[in-house]
Amino acid sequence: MSDVNKTIQKWHASFTKGTDFDSWGQLVEAIDEYQILARQLQKEVQSTNPSDFTEDQKKTLGKFATCLEMRSSALQCTQSQEEFKLEDLKKLEIIIKSILTYNKDFPFDVQPVPLRRILAPGEEENLEVEEEEDAATGAGSPESFPNRVPGTLLPRLPSEPRMSLLTIKIDKIGLKDAGQCIDPYMTVSVKDLSGIDLNPVQDTPVATRKEDTYVHFSIDIEIQRHIERLPKGAAIFFEFKHYKPKKGFTSTKCFAFMEMDEIKPGPIVIELYKKPTDFKRKKLQLLTKKPLYLHLHQTLHKD
Repeated sequence: MSDVNKTIQKWHASFTKGTDFDSWGQLVEAIDEYQILARQLQKEVQSTNPSDFTEDQKKTLGKFATCLEMRSSALQCTQSQEEFKLEDLKKLEIIIKSILTYNKDFPFDVQPVPLRRILAPGEEENLEVEEEEDAATGAGSPESFPNRVPGTLLPRLPSEPRMSLLTIKIDKIGLKDAGQCIDPYMTVSVKDLSGIDLNPVQDTPVATRKEDTYVHFSIDIEIQRHIERLPKGAAIFFEFKHYKPKKGFTSTKCFAFMEMDEIKPGPIVIELYKKPTDFKRKKLQLLTKKPLYLHLHQTLHKD
């Protein structure tokens, strides 16, 4: 079986798993599966590498991801007026199974989820020079740009006997140029050793304030899986992102991560690493030798 067919088979299995959870009333698990699959499809659509999919097929995958997001939102919002139903989503199964040969119109009038541009290799390095030029000329004041859409934080999962849930408060991050960051926010994800998402990825709202060498968040993140159910070697990643007005995209500035043995109640300070984000934790480079860190506070909830 070719690699592309294996990928399609994996997508279809994930879709079936999600709709099964949905039909059984296991809504948390269904949302989890839908959002992970949507993320995988978006990554394929957004990739600049040579692809096995045509532009039309990518557009279809993007619309498919939109429908997954719509169903996920409907499950989270009990008062949705125009909710996307499970039977609607199931009509799309034929598309994900046969994306390489599917040639009909998409059955729903939706648009692909807007995607952030992924930077090509080398582009990030070029930005550093421009960043310094902007700072020297005073360009890029935060007031010049519209506020970002609020984050995608999820509520705490229901408690279960003898199971622990983790709330992480992102307090602040230390950066030498903290005051120059436009619309800064954090993307929080939980990955296995291969860098695969284990939970839905969450974006925080834009940081509350900036002062001196700190960007302040004071935002709680609810980890979307019981700690006992996280596999060995998993890690929680924090990617600090900000808007690049000259280039018109959002860029990752640095990242940090916390491994399973670091999960314990109370404050924790973790090191910052240079981009690009290394989810496999193979080639890590510290961002700076200065004492600048990500400051967190952990709370464990156990029944």
